[in-house]
Amino acid sequence: METLGPGTACYLVSEANGTRSREVVTIAQGQTLLPGAVLGKVTTSGEYTAVNPSSDDGSQTAVAVLFAAVDSTAAAHAAVITARDAEVAAHELAWPAGTTTPQKTAALAQLAAVGIVAR
Repeated sequence: METLGPGTACYLVSEANGTRSREVVTIAQGQTLLPGAVLGKVTTSGEYTAVNPSSDDGSQTAVAVLFAAVDSTAAAHAAVITARDAEVAAHELAWPAGTTTPQKTAALAQLAAVGIVAR
């Protein structure tokens, strides 16, 4: 019997018409991410990675949410993100292990600043 993880866009409550809320981006190598993963953007490469509040490479700022699961362990991988104009279910967001409640609160405020509102 196979155990299934969270489904594609499981976090999404609503988004703008068409694909206005979405972008296709590159997920940095070395990660396995679930739908709903909160993402930061590495300034030097422009690649997206799981938000890392203790980093100083740009990924410390939450800017997007991953639409579908991505395995980029072997190489960087294209993926769809929710980048703007969306409501998301806070309880469906995926956070890196060890992310504290204050860090999550700060990241949710950062997402709200780009138009992604957690409910």
